[in-house]
Amino acid sequence: MTDDLIRIRRHLHAHPELSLQEHETAAFIERELDALGLAHERVAETGVVAIVEGSHAGPTLAWRADIDALPIVEANEVDYRSTNAGVMHACGHDVHTTVGLGLARRLAERRDELRGRVKFVFQPAEEASPVDEPIGAERMVADGVLQNPRVDAMFALHCMPTLEVGRVAYTGGSVWARSELVEITIRGRKTHAAYPHDGIDAVVAASQVVLALQTITSRRVDAREACVLSIGSFHAGNTYNVIADEARLTGILRTLSDATAELAMNEVRRIVTGVAQALGASGDVRFTPGARLTANDDELERRTVEVLKGHIGAENVVAHPPQMGAEDFASFSSRVPGCYLFLGVRNEARGIVHMIHTPQFDVDEACIPFAVNAFSDTLIDVAATWDP
Repeated sequence: MTDDLIRIRRHLHAHPELSLQEHETAAFIERELDALGLAHERVAETGVVAIVEGSHAGPTLAWRADIDALPIVEANEVDYRSTNAGVMHACGHDVHTTVGLGLARRLAERRDELRGRVKFVFQPAEEASPVDEPIGAERMVADGVLQNPRVDAMFALHCMPTLEVGRVAYTGGSVWARSELVEITIRGRKTHAAYPHDGIDAVVAASQVVLALQTITSRRVDAREACVLSIGSFHAGNTYNVIADEARLTGILRTLSDATAELAMNEVRRIVTGVAQALGASGDVRFTPGARLTANDDELERRTVEVLKGHIGAENVVAHPPQMGAEDFASFSSRVPGCYLFLGVRNEARGIVHMIHTPQFDVDEACIPFAVNAFSDTLIDVAATWDP
């Protein structure tokens, strides 16, 4: 089975597709499910859902695997290097999808041990930028993925390059941050750059806004609370000798609590309005909600961790800090109990140490059969002892 899992992962890695464009990826997943004799359906256009029915009555557990890639040029010189120019599985979704398919195969082989069923959710558009309409996990929820049959609990994992292969980590609560897309517009008055007193410089005003925003995390948010506010783009002006009348800033706000997010957003609004006004300009802010806070269900996480320890050894199940990255699994876990864990993929001896979302990211592929074995056993045991 290991050779087959590596075949699947390398095919996916070599043929990555961006969010909402995962047509070939979805078709490949469907062919693999067909080979297992598992019925499947499309959800949210490029999402795929399949169910493995157990031989005994029990709960409906779900396993989520995200399938999209990132707009990154791969730097790895490997046989399975991306063949799609400028697109790369730099976040491990090829591994996540392979583990999902491996679990479907293993549980289909062990139906006589399985109580209830496991619904496999291959989700598109996890990496998509926030927009006003449902995408990714939220679109799948809107299309009924948590129903028919109703999901009792949902699981997922993520490659973690800080964790050695052969280990699984849990966070004990919050896992991924709540995310807001921040869009700021500063408006001044255009004039010749040699006569700045006749205009209102949007570049200067916006620069002061960027600096003032740094005081939110350092002076307004409780130092014991996690908060990241980063401005990633600054666009203004159209030529060298004209004072710009408009500047546009975009960035992210990440927190591990809803209360901290609300505080920070109010502070952003206050600073943008006040600083711009003090310099004779005007400013406005738009927040577009991204992923919500992903947090594990305490009891489900506790039970899952205990079962995992019994299968892979307590020394290989470790605590790990929550991450300030964002993940739309919260669309599922805010509606049903969820358990999201980290999968070790690091191998320093082989130079596999690079972080996700980088051109050098890769994994020790031993993590794939390890995860399939560990989590097939775990899902069977969690279902067997299910007590709603």
